[in-house]
Amino acid sequence: MLKKILLMLAVVFSMAASAQTLKVGLVDTNALLSSMPEVTEAQKKLQETQSKYETQYNSLQAELQKQYEELNNMKEDVPELIRKNKTQAFVDNQQKLQQFEQQIVQEMQKQQAELMAPIYQKVQDAIQSVGKEGNFSLIQGIDPQLTFYYSAPVEDVTPLVKTKLGIK
Repeated sequence: MLKKILLMLAVVFSMAASAQTLKVGLVDTNALLSSMPEVTEAQKKLQETQSKYETQYNSLQAELQKQYEELNNMKEDVPELIRKNKTQAFVDNQQKLQQFEQQIVQEMQKQQAELMAPIYQKVQDAIQSVGKEGNFSLIQGIDPQLTFYYSAPVEDVTPLVKTKLGIK
């Protein structure tokens, strides 16, 4: 019985001696991204694309507005077939405009994902590098607006990741 107790105490002590304390880091990815020149370039490209789409969209919208006004100003003595054709053309163009709007949203989301993917990967690689070099058990992303409290065993590694990314 005494041997079992001594054996159990030896196991418990060896586990306690080998247990590591957790080293936790926090990183503000919003601060990282907002200070990266690559993000500014990506935003500029997105803005240029959006501007091109807006030009085309505004042109289609102006054409639709013209058709609408033409329909509203149509005199009553216009034959029904002409009125029907113009109404159908207006409805068709309205649907095309809505489809174009949906396509714009999808294309902008796709382009944003394509432009930001390598940037996110670069940030992820830098965070992993800092984690390995600093022997962190965990590095958690933070949103400063949602973080209410953290204390001593947690370290803000944002400056280390900025250095790794070459950001001042």
